[in-house]
Amino acid sequence: MLKQKLVQSPKTKLSNTLRSWLPILQANIEDLKESLDKFAEDNPFLTIQEKTQTHQNGKNYYDGFFKNNAQSELLEQKAITQKSVWELLNEQISPPLFPTSKSQNIAYKIIECLNHEGYFEYDEEILSPFSKEEVEKIRKRFKFLEPVGVGAVDFKEAFLFALENEELEGELYEFIQMLILDFENIQKYTKEKLYKEAIEVIKKFSIPPFLEYFEESRVIVPDIFIFKENGEIKVKINDEYYPEICIETDGLEHEFLSSYLKEARNLVDALSMRKATLYKIGLMIVEHQYEFFLGKEIKPMTLKDLADDLERNASTISRAIANKYLSCDRGLVPLKDFFAFALDGEGETSNTSVKDFVANLVKNENKQKPLSDSKILELILAEFKVDIGRRTITKYRKQLNIASSTDRKKFYELEGS
Repeated sequence: MLKQKLVQSPKTKLSNTLRSWLPILQANIEDLKESLDKFAEDNPFLTIQEKTQTHQNGKNYYDGFFKNNAQSELLEQKAITQKSVWELLNEQISPPLFPTSKSQNIAYKIIECLNHEGYFEYDEEILSPFSKEEVEKIRKRFKFLEPVGVGAVDFKEAFLFALENEELEGELYEFIQMLILDFENIQKYTKEKLYKEAIEVIKKFSIPPFLEYFEESRVIVPDIFIFKENGEIKVKINDEYYPEICIETDGLEHEFLSSYLKEARNLVDALSMRKATLYKIGLMIVEHQYEFFLGKEIKPMTLKDLADDLERNASTISRAIANKYLSCDRGLVPLKDFFAFALDGEGETSNTSVKDFVANLVKNENKQKPLSDSKILELILAEFKVDIGRRTITKYRKQLNIASSTDRKKFYELEGS
């Protein structure tokens, strides 16, 4: 009986720790405190605190490393000096545009239904207290809000919202309106006398509405740093952004405290396991992708490769890399980007390499004759000696947010007119 008790005890401890560990492992570093708070909320002797040295004089390791990136510094400045788009919108929900409490409530609900581009997507659950007619009546008033075009159902309506904010009238106004409504066929209007003037007006509009806020929404905090020191590539966990777990018993020795103290220790162990797991992942990424940190491409690598090396389940590794970033001298890289699969039999060509190739092709293409998916496939075949099929090219193009050749040609005309 004694032997059985000794065997079961470590298993119970490990099980309790794992119960805490997996959600903590999955959380990104910015949400880590919130995840820890959930475990601490029922424990009166446990508090989770932000690390005080994290923001002292901006001198910590993260600040020194991350601010070397000029783009990151720019984004940080914008995040500090500018209000978020959600704050901006909520401040505008007031009289005279929204004079009653009901109109304001509907407007707030409409804001909840905006997607990441600022377009309105009807959500029956959110808008259930109101009729569609009531919602539509209030939504139309969004044409007078900033950023211009917010609340529109698509890019055409966003352009029309923007047009109504211009002091235009008569023939030019009507011609621009026609161009917007027939945007798919905009090429047929190039010979019209008002075309160039109309295009100059349209080009001033910042559409999608949230375009200027895409990169300003937050500054990404990396979980792992990869850096060179004395000719070696090293790995460091960004633990200066980790919250502190504080246990306060006020000197009490009562037996009922034991369960709370065990929970607290489990949480401390879980946080340590997160750090250790991410550190090992960083080491393995350096080992598998060493040449990437020397300026070359990412090589094919699967979650199973890493899981086998770490003796973990692939699903655990998937949780560990979700929504997490690595910072190195090549910039911020999502951990998931290191897990590319091979497209050729030798394992030399990864899907990431091909995606980068596609993005570069489009970036440097002839704007008078954009590359079709079939032509891109031909160039990939010539470059990598792999035939991945036109459908795969279309899929990759969409994942890269690259429009079709037909749509790109229209956009190029708008830019060059």
